[in-house]
Amino acid sequence: IKKHLMVTCIIVDDEQHAVDVIAYHVNQTPSLKLLHTCNNPVEALEYLNSNEVQLLFVDIQMPGITGIDLIKTIGHKNTKVILCTAYSEYALEGYDLNVVDYLLKPVSFPRFIKAVQKAIGLIENEAAKSAVKKEENNFFFVKTEQKGKLLKISFDEIDYIESRRNYVAIYKNQKHTMVLSTMKDMMAKLPPDKFLRIHKSFIVAVEKINGTQGNNVNLADYKIPFPVGDNFKEPLKHIVNKKCY
Repeated sequence: IKKHLMVTCIIVDDEQHAVDVIAYHVNQTPSLKLLHTCNNPVEALEYLNSNEVQLLFVDIQMPGITGIDLIKTIGHKNTKVILCTAYSEYALEGYDLNVVDYLLKPVSFPRFIKAVQKAIGLIENEAAKSAVKKEENNFFFVKTEQKGKLLKISFDEIDYIESRRNYVAIYKNQKHTMVLSTMKDMMAKLPPDKFLRIHKSFIVAVEKINGTQGNNVNLADYKIPFPVGDNFKEPLKHIVNKKCY
């Protein structure tokens, strides 16, 4: 197992002895971090709804809600599941639910490690795909002042955008690039969680907002405040309040 990867996990089993066995195995595995243990699936469901958990070790036969029911309930999450049970006849149903592996009690450490390696492999693959997708969606191409020339602009290269008649000026570190576009087209290309239009003439990077004062916004690295138009006050207020403590 790759030691640099730390996978968070919880254990759900109505028998404390079974929890203790899996917990011991987890603590012997450097790549796993045990967040919580539960003796009933209702508690586990509440924990899963409030916390990010990458791997779930769950018993199948439990009173009230079975392990299978629990898996079906959390099916929308990215949590990987390893079943732990004394009854091998339930294995097929578990695999139909796309679980990573099936451990038959009493669980030996070598078999435990084999299942964990499969889970970590899946988590690594999904993380790699997510990183590639994020990189692919982190830029766009624009038409510059020079006829026929396209320029690649990364989102993190933008502090703010200013309207200039038939052009817009994209600013980064107080320097700007003139682009043949409209503010409307710019907003359509930019991720709405990262950029906010505060005025008919200005779009700003949300992370660059240092504060507000009256009808103005202050941006990091820029001394002159930016005006906020009446039609754009509510979206700005929503973002500021969301980050206000």
